[in-house]
Amino acid sequence: MERREEDRLCGKCRVTCGLYSYNLGDVFTWRLLKTIAMGQILSLLICGTAVSCQYLVGVGVQTPMLQSFLNYALLLLFYTTILCTRKGDRNILHILKTNWWKYLMMGLADVEANYTVVKAYQYTTLTSIQLLDCFVIPVLMLLSWFFLKTRYKMVHFVAVMLCLLGVGAMVGADIMAGREQGSSSDVLLGDGLVLISAVLYAVSNVCQEYTVKNLSRVEFLGMMGLFGTLISGIQLAVLEIPAVREIQWDIHIYMLFAVYALCMYTLYSFMPVVVKITSATAVNLSLLTADLFSLFCGIFLFHYTFSALYIISFVVITVGFILFNAVPTYSALPESRSSEDDPAEQFANHTAESSSDHLLPADKDTQRPETLTAVAAL
Repeated sequence: MERREEDRLCGKCRVTCGLYSYNLGDVFTWRLLKTIAMGQILSLLICGTAVSCQYLVGVGVQTPMLQSFLNYALLLLFYTTILCTRKGDRNILHILKTNWWKYLMMGLADVEANYTVVKAYQYTTLTSIQLLDCFVIPVLMLLSWFFLKTRYKMVHFVAVMLCLLGVGAMVGADIMAGREQGSSSDVLLGDGLVLISAVLYAVSNVCQEYTVKNLSRVEFLGMMGLFGTLISGIQLAVLEIPAVREIQWDIHIYMLFAVYALCMYTLYSFMPVVVKITSATAVNLSLLTADLFSLFCGIFLFHYTFSALYIISFVVITVGFILFNAVPTYSALPESRSSEDDPAEQFANHTAESSSDHLLPADKDTQRPETLTAVAAL
């Protein structure tokens, strides 16, 4: 009787909180905590790339294409090699024969998204970049709606608005602290480059979500390594050879390049696992805290001025991210199962399946097969 009374009280709390038909115990699960933790790990990895880039710029090294090339080369050496040793329908020759142009477009979008946002720093202010870079989230939601058939609820739009308000607080703190705002030589061009970068990132992320949920993580990373290395290598040879020759190589420079490459390689390797059990939109919301982690590091490493708005911004973004993940989205596009014996794939599948059970109320066991089909893995 006590247990039933508890359930009734929880149901009342559920209605008061407006969490649809989910009890609080079904929403705030270990899975949600793992989702938050994994998202912040991704943000910390981006922070590592930002700090290493800051140090490289400080010693006069500005070679974004070389840095991207190192990351894609590592993906090529590991994941493309795995594809080359595969047998059966999903080996590298079969993939290239059937889908080479799709992966070429995906690699091109990813490489140019990285390049255009770095290039934008030469023309516009940091404030504009931080604000306009958030354009990736509505574009990603729109593309997911049409191509992945993802259906959002009102709570998801509220969550996104909260996250964007958190970014606004962060930008306001930067302005109040008088932090270095970059160049303003051609603001219109720079802002345009940021918007182009946001669209390209959205395209790349939607392709990533579809590939890892319907094909395999190894296939996505292997093809990204192959075409990313090819495209960034050509662009490096055309644009940055003189800049590379001017680098005064020493152990310090080597270590900074190594830190950047390892952080990016880990980010690219781990991000598909998180996308597999959440979504590309959820991952991008979690990445909004990356700038805040960079700022916190900058307070100690580069003597940035601290502002309480940074803490408020972090809290608001985190609350929005939790709210977005607390209620699952619906996808009308069924996910196919990959037959490959990849431990990382099996782990991601097992995590997504076992976690989905916790999202179902105990009194709706008869609807579980239909619900599991309808709910996209968080």
